[in-house]
Amino acid sequence: MSLFRKIFFTVLALNLFYFNAVAQRTEVLLDEGWKFSKGSFPAAIEPGFNDTRWETVTVPHDWAISGPFDKEIDKQVTAIMQNNETKATEKTGRTGALPYIGEGWYRKNLNLPVIQSNQKVLLQLDGAMSEPRVYLNGKLVGQWNYGYNYFYIDITNALRAKDNVLAIQLQNKPKSSRWYPGAGLYRNVHIIIKDNKSIDQWGITITTPLIKKEFAKVNLKTRFTGKGLKLVTRILDSLGHQVAVDTAKSIFGSEADQNIAVQNPHLWSPENPYLYAAVSTLYEGNIPKDVVRTRFGIREIKYTAGTGFSLNGQVRKFKGVCLHHDLGPLGTAINTAALKRQLTILKEMGCDAIRSAHNMPSPEQLELCDEMGFMFLAESFDEWAKAKVENGYHLYFDTDAEKDVVNLVQANKNHPCIVMWSSGNEVPDQFGAEGVKRAKWLQEIFHREDPTRPVTVGMDQVKATMQSGFGALLDIPGLNYRVHLYEEANKAFPQGFILGSETASTVSSRGIYKFPVEKGADKQYPDFQSSSYDMEYCSWSNLPDDDFVLQDDKPWVIGEFVWTGFDYLGEPTPYDTSWPSRSSYFGISDLAGLPKDRYYLYRSRWNKTKPTLHLLPHWNWEGRTGQTTPVFVYTSYDSAELFLNGKSLGIRKKDKSSPQNRYRLMWMDVKYEPGTLKVVAFDSQGKPVAEEQIITAGKPAKIVLSADRKEIMADGKDLSFVTVSVVDKDGNPCPTATDQLNFEVSGSGKFRAVCNGDATSLESFVKPTMKLFSGKLVVVVQADKKAGEIKLKVSGKGLKSAQVEMLAK
Repeated sequence: MSLFRKIFFTVLALNLFYFNAVAQRTEVLLDEGWKFSKGSFPAAIEPGFNDTRWETVTVPHDWAISGPFDKEIDKQVTAIMQNNETKATEKTGRTGALPYIGEGWYRKNLNLPVIQSNQKVLLQLDGAMSEPRVYLNGKLVGQWNYGYNYFYIDITNALRAKDNVLAIQLQNKPKSSRWYPGAGLYRNVHIIIKDNKSIDQWGITITTPLIKKEFAKVNLKTRFTGKGLKLVTRILDSLGHQVAVDTAKSIFGSEADQNIAVQNPHLWSPENPYLYAAVSTLYEGNIPKDVVRTRFGIREIKYTAGTGFSLNGQVRKFKGVCLHHDLGPLGTAINTAALKRQLTILKEMGCDAIRSAHNMPSPEQLELCDEMGFMFLAESFDEWAKAKVENGYHLYFDTDAEKDVVNLVQANKNHPCIVMWSSGNEVPDQFGAEGVKRAKWLQEIFHREDPTRPVTVGMDQVKATMQSGFGALLDIPGLNYRVHLYEEANKAFPQGFILGSETASTVSSRGIYKFPVEKGADKQYPDFQSSSYDMEYCSWSNLPDDDFVLQDDKPWVIGEFVWTGFDYLGEPTPYDTSWPSRSSYFGISDLAGLPKDRYYLYRSRWNKTKPTLHLLPHWNWEGRTGQTTPVFVYTSYDSAELFLNGKSLGIRKKDKSSPQNRYRLMWMDVKYEPGTLKVVAFDSQGKPVAEEQIITAGKPAKIVLSADRKEIMADGKDLSFVTVSVVDKDGNPCPTATDQLNFEVSGSGKFRAVCNGDATSLESFVKPTMKLFSGKLVVVVQADKKAGEIKLKVSGKGLKSAQVEMLAK
């Protein structure tokens, strides 16, 4: 996302036809110059409060991510219903063991231009964790309860001519979340200055109700404030060229309705995420009063019994993942570069859909999904009126749920990536008549606010929802796991299709392998790691292969959203009673964003443009010589031959004898000996077309660095993620290395964070030192605002150091 789109002074020069007038709406991002302190400071609302000893921070900001990790933080003695637990046990890492609980204050001096009598000023928060109370010059001007939602406040009447002071109080209660929620102003804060006669905030609704090869009908409904105004809308293509223009002819009160034809439209899809822009200009006479630019896509979605889901007339299935909102070592503070890296990794895997779990997504995530081509399931709540955690959303459901849904839809309705809404996840309200009423009530609010998209709920109590009618009333019945109930549910529900709204919950630790290799639920080991043979899962779930069978064999199964795309902070199942486990094991990639073996299993099915050939485990097994060490191959090819030190161990071909044999090639009886393990894949004619090999490595000798981006923006926010690994004297990767490394950044950048993906590590993310985990870690380097060269040097005892150079420009 460009700086121009995020912080912009929209000055649109019009044709001389309109006297060469200039219209202006100003949006300012309030990112710098904030003062922060954790604690209770009632006097902080006053402009004269002395905050000089407070920390100076940049927003977005997560006050808890710097730690330290502490098992006493939010320690809970509870039985987790969603995990089928009946006995309460002590949970120590459930919310990440980071200090997010408590009260925090942010203060900022507002240096605004002179506000004219004909102008209004809005303050918009994209999310604040949590329960934000907003004060301007000592006066409470607005508040919200749900930390994941967006809201705006008209602060015009509370502004002074100068010396305005904004103060925001946040409060995070213990036992308020089932994962790490973060803390602070973790999303962006905006000031919008515009004319009193202007387009309403979130006041433009764009739909594409008719699409043909020759043209598309684009409908725009625009709400505005003011009488006797004229609205002109121009449609621009992706290059900024005008392709259509229309002056609104139908204005009903303060809403204009326009239908504009776009000739030979480019349709939005994950494969071709083409975006148009609508530039809406509001005039009083010939004087422009306001200009709003709205990106949109032309696309058609349908959900049909028997056929399933189609996009632009083509039936397809969701190849999706669920994502929590934290960004690993960066915490919950939104960063576009980090979000884009996540999506780039998922795109390479072949993923085409995202579910925001279990909360409302950030504007930046949705903008990137529009641009990069990901369909999106936008979720709202993890709780309704019945509690999962003591201080969860159920406290606000009756009073806030409707306004929260309204803001979710109104803020995001023009994103073409969004193809469905979710009103809840595994809510305890699935039981009984009251739950049915709540599901119907919420769905009708979504329909009222957006008649173009369907609504789902992630249901885990499938038997109950079949009996009560809960599942039958939903637009899309979403099943969380319960693969054994898919057939029965499809017969019971009238919709004619089933969505895997949450699937798999396979657990693994990157580069860690356990013996013997056996399929099993809730397996635990003394080191608190899970095996990367991808044969272990949770009691309520299953292996990925079971979902693959349903996706491939049942036309009425419309896709899946895997739990999860990346590891996240908190919820360390199956070790949620085992300190120091403090982050999840569910991810297809680890907390540092490094792919686990399972990444290639999904890639072998999902990526249709590039072949996949991946060999596991690693081949450094001191002390295992002669012992059975199974070898798996994840590949898009149907057959392959395995060699150990040049000797063939046989050819394996995929077959339907079991779900695992259908999607994996497995040599279960390999006896370990050091050396070279090689796999050769064959095409459909039996010709060798690809190979991969792993060599037993010697002792770690030198450090190797690989930056995901060598050029980044000198904006004080952009990031480069540098993968750090070690190799032996011959250059072979050392997959078991755990060396302690140190990091030094110089030039036009700084060290931002580090992560090794180990769910049990208590090393700080924000200190420039960390141990390797399974031979790797990731260092995050942040650009300064001054352009120039950046150098990252990585060193470790007994290792040849390495340096990588980047450019901030």
